[in-house]
Amino acid sequence: MGTMTLRGIDEQIAGTLKERAKKEDTSVNTITLRILRESLCLEKQKRSILHDDLDYLAGTWSAEDAAEFERATAVFETVDKDIWKQD
Repeated sequence: MGTMTLRGIDEQIAGTLKERAKKEDTSVNTITLRILRESLCLEKQKRSILHDDLDYLAGTWSAEDAAEFERATAVFETVDKDIWKQD
């Protein structure tokens, strides 16, 4: 592999790279290479947030969204009496 020098890295970029490297317990070089691969579409970006519930959706609907949902799901509130008919 070759070596490249990247000039013009300001304090904000350098600080952010160092923080991410520390957070992920890896090197600044590894973080930089990953970012370059992802931004050049050479590597698929990893999902950073993984949800196992719907908490992140709470409070995100408008009144119109909620009304539309209620209208769309109203049919599920109807009981088909022929199906539940007892002999």
